[in-house]
Amino acid sequence: MTYRYIPQGVCPHEIDFELDGDKIIDLSFVGGCSGNLEALSIMIKGKTVDEISSLFKGHTCGNKTSSCMDQLAIALEEAQKVAS
Repeated sequence: MTYRYIPQGVCPHEIDFELDGDKIIDLSFVGGCSGNLEALSIMIKGKTVDEISSLFKGHTCGNKTSSCMDQLAIALEEAQKVAS
């Protein structure tokens, strides 16, 4: 299933992803540091929601209270709840 998430307090203004069960099969960020986010998207494909959440939830960026990857972890967890 495909999801769109609007992150809060970070540079990207949209996160689009597709899950097959609990596995991430596609991921893209709109806005933000394109080179870094594209590389992370490639590395994350095939991983589970739990793997990504355990790695990235709670990470911050600079003086922000969140980060792109923290927002992704939140988005994935919310999508998993909706799918259940």
